[in-house]
Amino acid sequence: MQKKEHKISHIVPGSIAMELEIEPGDVLVSVNDTVIEDVFDYHYQLNEEYVTVVIRKPDGEEWEYEIEKEYDEDLGLEFENGLMDAYRSCSNHCIFCFIDQMPPGMRETLYFKDDDSRLSFLQGNYVTLTNMKDTDIERIITYKLAPINISVQTMNPKLRCEMLHNRFAGEALKKMRRLYEAGIEMNGQIVLCKGVNDKEELERSIRELTEYIPHMRSVSVVPAGLTKYRDGLYPLELFTKQEAIEVLRTVHGWQAFCMERFGTHFVHASDEWYLMAEQELPPEESYDGYLQLENGVGMLRLLIEEFEEAMRADEEQNADLYEIKETEKISIATGKLAAPLIERLAQQFMKRYPHKRIQVFPIRNEFFGEQITVAGLLTGQDLQKQLQNEDLGSRLLLPCSLLRSGEEVFLDDMTLQELKKALQVKIVIVNSNGQDLFDALLEQVTE
Repeated sequence: MQKKEHKISHIVPGSIAMELEIEPGDVLVSVNDTVIEDVFDYHYQLNEEYVTVVIRKPDGEEWEYEIEKEYDEDLGLEFENGLMDAYRSCSNHCIFCFIDQMPPGMRETLYFKDDDSRLSFLQGNYVTLTNMKDTDIERIITYKLAPINISVQTMNPKLRCEMLHNRFAGEALKKMRRLYEAGIEMNGQIVLCKGVNDKEELERSIRELTEYIPHMRSVSVVPAGLTKYRDGLYPLELFTKQEAIEVLRTVHGWQAFCMERFGTHFVHASDEWYLMAEQELPPEESYDGYLQLENGVGMLRLLIEEFEEAMRADEEQNADLYEIKETEKISIATGKLAAPLIERLAQQFMKRYPHKRIQVFPIRNEFFGEQITVAGLLTGQDLQKQLQNEDLGSRLLLPCSLLRSGEEVFLDDMTLQELKKALQVKIVIVNSNGQDLFDALLEQVTE
């Protein structure tokens, strides 16, 4: 086996590594006399009060450090590759795969299909289990890694093979049983495809997944995202309003069953279903602590709760502080799906702060197709095209989900600075919580 070494890219200020004068460019050789295969080996070996670390300097000299620390204290090392290993690509060809529906000519990284279990723990990604070996399952059990997020899609093994176009996809479901028996916490996801894994198949999947409670903590049901680039792909269709209502009826029925029997709602419909069905979002207590928030389950309910709480708190502290302020016009741009809810919050806000005039722009997704209505898939060019002739007021608020993580770049590679220049307006990026939205609306413009 080829010996793996890991080049250090950054040292966290004030960390143990900085105190020991370990530097970027140094190479991690081993921890506790163990060669580190990837990030899981690394963190597992560090979970001790005494560790031995071997570092090789650029001149080839190896230094051995004997370190006394808190049990779960990190050394403060960051590596060139976050996984400390190559990323594992997906071996499936799912009928609903979003990457297969991407337009040509985009940056290469957007076409990479990952199905790496390590990203499930590190970033919350959902994995199908199809490219995991027995040794991978054993490592999860040995290291007690949890929770693992699993793209289930269906509990029908034959149908799962068809949906994933992988003859091993049905057999991979058995790995959930091993994780359950080892007490590993899991979250499940069902990407619902009309006429494929819905109706009776959805009932079957939820029923069989309840067998894994309590270690399967939650299951989300989300609609497949369909772009206009589906030539030659499986002929999927969008769900209608009535069909969305039927999906919610199924989910709510199982929630009632699970609450009575297990004390948890367990299965949750993503926010899109309620908006498509034109039904009110469930109350906060229905989400069991927002276990699948990043999967679009309860995100809007939490936004509402946080926004209204921020308004109440401000009203108690600053009763009539804003009545004498000059009128200010503010714009918000978001996806068509969430726009009505954002408009409702804006109306609440303007009643309390009449000097603020807020306009909400629902942006059509012409880049991927108008059937894509979530904010996170909007592009800079669609924003520019649809807002460039509008009076946007003193500033434009955009949700942070529009930008690439950690960068000021939209999905189509347009930069935030380019959009500012094109629209000639101050742009404020708002984090996905109600307090930040409230603060962004209330803030006075400062140049």
